Amino acid sequence: MSAARFGPVDFYLLGLPGQTLDPAAFSALTDITDTGLVRLLDLIVISKSDDGELTLVEVEELPNGFEINVEMLGASGLLGHEDITELAEAIPAGASALLVALELVYQRELAARTAESGAVLLGYERIPAPVVNALMDTIIPKLEV
Repeated sequence: MSAARFGPVDFYLLGLPGQTLDPAAFSALTDITDTGLVRLLDLIVISKSDDGELTLVEVEELPNGFEINVEMLGASGLLGHEDITELAEAIPAGASALLVALELVYQRELAARTAESGAVLLGYERIPAPVVNALMDTIIPKLEV
């Protein structure tokens, strides 16, 4: 079996409250990467001023107190200008967001073995967790305790 260097990669744009950076927003990333299920490839903080101007903060520019550093990134620079500009459209004026690229490490072997078999991925769709949970709440009512 050929060794795949990377599994699938997802980009996530996580809205942050206001324009201030809170280290707690980053701790969820460090906690999940510590499990080995995902690998943090790239990260950038995007702030949008009230007039729509973007300010970017790279990992090496984060203030002290954040648990993430550039050595933790598996592919720093993966998030390109086009990705940042396109995804930043969803950030409201006067707000900030964390844009991360996460490798789905747990899918690396599946992707490699699928490709080795000659199969090709014909389609893919992800349903965001809030949508799944809202749907399941309507299908399976919560038990009253």
